[in-house]
Amino acid sequence: MSAMQVKILPALEDNYMYLIIDRATREAAIVDPVDAESVILNVQKEEVNLTKVLTTHHHWDHAGGNEKLVKMFRAPLQVFGGDDRIGALNVKVTQDDTFNIGSLTVRCLFTPCHTSGHICYYIEAPNGDRVVFTGDTLFQGGCGRFFEGTPDQMYTALCVKLASLPDETKVFCGHEYTLQNMAFARHVEPKNNAILRRIEWARLQRAAQTPTVPSTIGEEKMWNPFMRVHETSVQQHAGEKDPIRTMRSLRKEKDNFKA
Repeated sequence: MSAMQVKILPALEDNYMYLIIDRATREAAIVDPVDAESVILNVQKEEVNLTKVLTTHHHWDHAGGNEKLVKMFRAPLQVFGGDDRIGALNVKVTQDDTFNIGSLTVRCLFTPCHTSGHICYYIEAPNGDRVVFTGDTLFQGGCGRFFEGTPDQMYTALCVKLASLPDETKVFCGHEYTLQNMAFARHVEPKNNAILRRIEWARLQRAAQTPTVPSTIGEEKMWNPFMRVHETSVQQHAGEKDPIRTMRSLRKEKDNFKA
């Protein structure tokens, strides 16, 4: 992307942190900085001005590094999030709140279900570059468990709010779960060629120890069963005719699925 850079920073076993850089101003933000030392090292390496922390939700593997980063960093940081359980939170946000990273515009999408305060961050550049950071709401080929919410909340998050973003929007999710999720997607729609092609591609990526992120919103509509709950093939698999009941059935099945 010509207007912004998204640097993928692996963390823990399968988490991803993301350093977002506005190329015009060199202002930067970090998404879910669980590993504070890695964040600081990469900020120094890229020679950027880190000003903001974008926290998707309060779980330790996403927000657990916030307080340490704020203490270690040389300048004050704004820590954004939608849940009072987030460490070092000083800017609480909700649906359609906006702010800037240099010339980049950030819009907050309130997507409760995995946690009751989950926020996704949709970012647009002046030249039309578009990305969304979805934490544990939308994964490539899957979605997060319904720990603190309901199927209708996840339906709204995936099939209303995120699905309404432009199809070319790049999706950066919180974990490297693609092969596991795509195995379930293939189980739901064994004749979906988009799923089969993505599995082969993802296997090559992982064999090379390369991330499978990002996908795009348009691609997720082609292969993610949780964004395809209106499709006849997915409803037939679930034994349902209603999209929200289909969402409930898929998540229950996925919770116990073994590839």
